[in-house]
Amino acid sequence: MTAVPAQSAQWMKYFGDIYGHAKPPVLGSFAVKKIEDKAREVMKDHLPAYMYTFGSAGTCSTDAANRRAFNRWKIVPAMLKDCTSRNVETTILGQKFNAPLFIAPVGVQGILHADGELATARAAAACGIPYIMSSASSRSIEDIAKANGPNGQRWYQLYWPRTEEITISLLNRAKAAGFSALVITLDTMLLGWRPHDLDTAYIPFLYGVGIQVGLSDPVFMKRSGYEAVHETTKFPFEPEKVRNAALNAGDVSAKKAMKLGKAWLEETNSGAFRSWEHLQFIKDHWDGPIILKGIQRASDAEKAIDMGIHGIIVSNHGGRQIDGAIGSLDALAKIMRSPKVIKAQTKGDLTVLFDSGIRTGSDVIKAMAMGAQGVLIARPYMYGLAIAGQAGVEQILMQTVTDMHITMGLCGYSDVNDLIGKWDELLEPVDD
Repeated sequence: MTAVPAQSAQWMKYFGDIYGHAKPPVLGSFAVKKIEDKAREVMKDHLPAYMYTFGSAGTCSTDAANRRAFNRWKIVPAMLKDCTSRNVETTILGQKFNAPLFIAPVGVQGILHADGELATARAAAACGIPYIMSSASSRSIEDIAKANGPNGQRWYQLYWPRTEEITISLLNRAKAAGFSALVITLDTMLLGWRPHDLDTAYIPFLYGVGIQVGLSDPVFMKRSGYEAVHETTKFPFEPEKVRNAALNAGDVSAKKAMKLGKAWLEETNSGAFRSWEHLQFIKDHWDGPIILKGIQRASDAEKAIDMGIHGIIVSNHGGRQIDGAIGSLDALAKIMRSPKVIKAQTKGDLTVLFDSGIRTGSDVIKAMAMGAQGVLIARPYMYGLAIAGQAGVEQILMQTVTDMHITMGLCGYSDVNDLIGKWDELLEPVDD
């Protein structure tokens, strides 16, 4: 009898326990749409916070395009394959992971739950899923690293600061806190046009929330005339109260929060765009893999190869930056037609990851069949966080990998690594 790998047993135990324990799930359902609706209901008294996290740019057409792209590609399973024993472990950038699923970097999680990023970092460690921390977090680099624990696998996402000294400080802090890889987000040199936020003038950073990486940075704070602090943001976040306290009541702490919020936003979303030659500065000051997030063109993927970049994340920021853009899975399909990209990936010179639109295990399989070696999940775990904190995030991570584990076998594959680039045999385009 073939032995079942330890990680395979973990996911199948989760599946079996759902039926065996016969208890309702933490989030009330395993259906992502029901979970999304429940998150909105939970946040109904703070709807701008919900919309800030779950809304998109313009008419939300790019977010819709992400889902349409997944719906257009249909799975064609193979039968009579021995998939009794299945493996979803994979190695990416020389590091072994329990599954090819990553927690995407999402900022200001403290507006959805009192524990914010700490809950998500703990959930990631508990489930054995790597955590990518956002520069826009509502907790400090060091506090999130502590929550993720000594055995947690974590990467740091950089919103590229305007000044070199603060950039270097953040990179040094991330490395010291055990973040092993650096993800540079390229598509957010300034915030996109988001009507749902503009309608309510909702921007947490200007009120001191989502700037905790800055508040805990000694270089930034010294420049502003203060000592670095590691603070916990208040929940629920009520910007109008902070504004009134600062502008009408003369509250010193509220004034300070707004002053520093403006300064940090000018540092990290200054509107100063970077170019390819600027990447050398990051390479000179970061000891470890560098991944570029936001790649949508094959030509940009090829430039990344020329620059000696270790990896790319094919992403459109979940549709939050540009309205009217192509679905991210469509972008991945185009990028993976590049002979140069395929050659670099095959040689191990370029790692290709995917983000934007992942909801289920089948989505993971489709993205990997299209050529991704791993995928990032974002909105679903934020639904879980809003509803049930750490336990809610854990459910999303466990159900996504378990779904993928089961569906992979039903498709005729026993090893997740065998899915990569098999779109021609596993997927079929269908007009939507």
